[in-house]
Amino acid sequence: MTARSPLPAPARVAAKVPEDTRVYAIGDIHGRADLLADLLEMIRADAARAPEGRQVLVTLGDHVDRGDWTRHVVDMLLEDPLPDAELVTLKGNHEELLLRFLEEPEAVARLWLGNGGDATLRSYGIEPSRYLGLADGWQRMSRLFAEALPAAHRRFYENLRLHHREGGYLFVHAGIRPGVPLAEQTSETLLWVRDLFLSSEEDHGSVVVHGHTVAWAPEERPNRIGIDTGAFMTGRLTCLVLAGEERRFLST
Repeated sequence: MTARSPLPAPARVAAKVPEDTRVYAIGDIHGRADLLADLLEMIRADAARAPEGRQVLVTLGDHVDRGDWTRHVVDMLLEDPLPDAELVTLKGNHEELLLRFLEEPEAVARLWLGNGGDATLRSYGIEPSRYLGLADGWQRMSRLFAEALPAAHRRFYENLRLHHREGGYLFVHAGIRPGVPLAEQTSETLLWVRDLFLSSEEDHGSVVVHGHTVAWAPEERPNRIGIDTGAFMTGRLTCLVLAGEERRFLST
């Protein structure tokens, strides 16, 4: 996967989160529990310095795959990562593939494993190379994966949300289809869209905060903010901090 070069940032559109609210939005983690641990430490230190008020931690999906520690990432998010904050975990296209692999492995196995799903299986103790080439290899891997998944992890994956809104910001994994109301957006669009959304200059009614498309630095446009900085290959995991009309970034 290659990363987009950051585009020059035009004047930002005024948007704000609700009063007395601070939002921490984390981009695509992709199995990098080491970076997540570092970033959460930075977020906790920042939150401790903030005025009292509501705090929300949002993860933008693609918690899994590519990096070696998917299981640890989920464990960390299940263990109250930011005390007293609301935790909102969104679904990414990689979680979609993971769930489909559990239900219909032959339909998605090559796509999922070829895009980092093999690392996720290994993090749960399953070595894919042992089953490649077997007539029932995909089914066996899927069955073993289902057996290896702790119940809490299965619930985590199944309960991920497609979107979240805070004031003038909409949080999704990949983006939206321009000109289509949120209620009419398809899950395929919210999880997979790229160019149609990235190239749009339309006012979406909210500033869309998203991951999914890697850029070397946070990409701030008038109608969207992209914060997937390719943690699995760059070592940079990024968090967008929102308070009132303020926007700033934390990064490993």
